[in-house]
Amino acid sequence: MMLMTRRPLPAALAALFAASVAACTMGPDFTRPPAPPEDGYLAKGERGPAGQQHEALGQRLSGDWWTLFRSPELDAVVRQSIAGNQDLAAAESSLGQAVQEAAVAAGALYPQADLMAAADRERINLMAYGFTGPSPVLNLYQVGPTVSYALDLFGKLHRQAEEAGALAEAKAYQLDAAYLALTGDVVVQALAMASLNAQIAAAEDIVADDQQNLQLVRTAKAAGSATDVDVLHADSQLANDRTQLPPLRQGLAEARHALAVLVGHAPAEWSPPDFALAGFRLPDRLPINLPSALVRQRPDILAAEAALHAAGAAVGVATAQMYPDITLSADLLQQATFPGQLFQEMATAITAGGGLTAPLFHGGALAAQRAAAEAAYKTALARYRQTVLRAFAQVADILQALAHDAESVATEDKAVASAEASLRLTRLSYAAGNVGVLQVLDAQRQYQQARLGAVRAQAKRYVDTAQLFLAMGGGWWDWPGRAGHAPELEAVAGGSGQ
Repeated sequence: MMLMTRRPLPAALAALFAASVAACTMGPDFTRPPAPPEDGYLAKGERGPAGQQHEALGQRLSGDWWTLFRSPELDAVVRQSIAGNQDLAAAESSLGQAVQEAAVAAGALYPQADLMAAADRERINLMAYGFTGPSPVLNLYQVGPTVSYALDLFGKLHRQAEEAGALAEAKAYQLDAAYLALTGDVVVQALAMASLNAQIAAAEDIVADDQQNLQLVRTAKAAGSATDVDVLHADSQLANDRTQLPPLRQGLAEARHALAVLVGHAPAEWSPPDFALAGFRLPDRLPINLPSALVRQRPDILAAEAALHAAGAAVGVATAQMYPDITLSADLLQQATFPGQLFQEMATAITAGGGLTAPLFHGGALAAQRAAAEAAYKTALARYRQTVLRAFAQVADILQALAHDAESVATEDKAVASAEASLRLTRLSYAAGNVGVLQVLDAQRQYQQARLGAVRAQAKRYVDTAQLFLAMGGGWWDWPGRAGHAPELEAVAGGSGQ
């Protein structure tokens, strides 16, 4: 600016510029909430996973956490979903928008330079200057750069840039949360397909056994060792067991359709692999972080923390609005009544000055805006704390679920073995004429329930293991989408002085 005016700034403007260097920033400076003092998740007397699975304290997950299930088919589908899912694409675009908005807010911290050009035609009123005679009509042409700089003495622009940067950071963590939700949904749907395929296979085997039993009873009736009532019982059992297949097949279709949507395709144009439980391996090492580490790793907690940061900066913005704004400006223009006279020495016009705007009376609006910002900060703080509490409760629930899953799997396996042995002996006894068909049907029903129960228990253990990986943060910091936006977020943070 001094080069443009070719003369020292007036003393008042120099003083204002010096004051801007030492300007204070209104509002609270953000500090991260302290880590929780808890050293565990479970209440006294509760226990976590045991047996085949055990806790690995302090172990970090990688971004492709689903590979721990050792299923190449699952790996391929998850990667397809990351590339084609529309919700993830929308979250990524939302982050890009927030980054650019933060860059706009940071740009206001620097001097603003523009090129101005204008052409005016006006009639000069000579009588206004005490002259008589016809008023001349003049053309005025102007062109040249203009520069302005807001001193931001009370930090309103800095707080606005800080708020926008924090909101962009929140969007980044929301993108990470969307990535985790997507990968978790894909794994859960794949496991649901595997479970339903196993349940359908078990139900079909049961129906086949029922058909065999019915044929056995009809043969016995023809031989005179069974009655019509026995035939009706066997036929009724077959009909009842067949009713289990339609809802299982419907659930399988819904899981297939859901996977297609997660991958970014219509169900008619894409079909997932035919997942089976045998194609998965149950991870034996379960990463468990302490609560103090969890609050620094879960993207939902970090997003709530960034929202708290933005709310604190908004308090600073509302506070600074109650104080004066001072702006310096300078113009270096070429002015002439004819275009051909522009850029001559006599056509140069230089102006430099400063303006002050101070609030006097706004009917209490400014104080109300600050009070509203402070209330919003308290709301954000409460939401952050509630997010942390929900995260701890989720981890505790899953740890307990895994402990109970191990018990359920062991119990169901024993039930299957016992029911299978009982059914085999009952059939032999029926063939020997020692028991009736009702005993065979009852043994068949117990075996059916045991097989289906074992499949559900095994599938639930897989799903709860996946849920634990998600609850621990799922290694979002390693996924390519986060790395791709890291430079943009760092540039925004640097430009806003964070």
